[in-house]
Amino acid sequence: MPLLVPGADLGALRDRLGSPDTWLIACFCAAWCDTCGQYRPRLQALSDTLPQHVFAWIDIEDHEELLGEEDVENFPTLLVQAGPRTVFYGPMLPHIGHLERLLDSLGPDSPAVATALPDLRRLLRG
Repeated sequence: MPLLVPGADLGALRDRLGSPDTWLIACFCAAWCDTCGQYRPRLQALSDTLPQHVFAWIDIEDHEELLGEEDVENFPTLLVQAGPRTVFYGPMLPHIGHLERLLDSLGPDSPAVATALPDLRRLLRG
C-alpha cells in the first residue's frame, strides 16, 4: 500500500480510514529535512509490506492544521493509532527497524498514550 500524503491522497486516506479498526501510522516530517528525505523511501517500503495499515507522510509546514497546538521538534516524529486509540507518539531514530520492532510489539489492546494532537483520524476523514 502506498505511503499517502494529505492533500494529494486525501481521497485514498479517507477510504482507508473508513474502518474504525484500521491502524494509522503517520510520520511527521518537513521537506527541508535531509533525515526525512532519507527515511521516506524506507517508510514507503515498510508500508508496502504492511498493506493492512494506513501509512501517512505529513509535512508539518504543508499541513500544520493536523498538529493543532503540538510542536514537532525532532524528525521523524511518529504517531501510531490502533483504531481510535493512540498507542505511540514521539520522535524515533530514523532506522526503519526501530519502527518495525515497535509495530510488532503493539497490539489492539496496547495502552493508549496522551498527546496534544487533535483527532488526526477525524481531520483526515473530513
